[in-house]
Amino acid sequence: MPVTLNVNGKTHTLEVDPQTPLLWVLRDHLQLTGTKYGCGIAQCGACTVHLDGQPVRSCSVPVSAVGDQPVTTIEGAESGEFQALQKAWQDLNVYQCGYCQSGQLMSAARLLADKPDPSDADIDQYMSGNICRCATYDRIRAGIKQAASDLATEVSA
Repeated sequence: MPVTLNVNGKTHTLEVDPQTPLLWVLRDHLQLTGTKYGCGIAQCGACTVHLDGQPVRSCSVPVSAVGDQPVTTIEGAESGEFQALQKAWQDLNVYQCGYCQSGQLMSAARLLADKPDPSDADIDQYMSGNICRCATYDRIRAGIKQAASDLATEVSA
């Protein structure tokens, strides 16, 4: 059965089982491998993408549930929030192994879009469920705060 998806601003029509998790369609059919497989049960956050602007665990979303909602993966993330986060991640050497970072960045970008000056509680709430095997949580928090500060500086300039 053909499934049509809007991924990173491009329309794709694919022959896939409608129950195939979005993660595997992205990775295996569209070759967008920045979204990682971690646990397969929506607990680790490595597979986080945006579905109509909201972070979702793509390992647990059947492609049939996507419909005409736009999907944004790490490869297509271009928002100001995302760019500020990328810079902060590099400045602070946030990542170690990097495996979880695409999911971390996707969740953090939504956080900053919703709450431009996030509190620690906001960060905890939005980032819960994004597990980092290297335990760089302090650097992730610092990266989010630096990105928020950089964005605020841009706005006031």
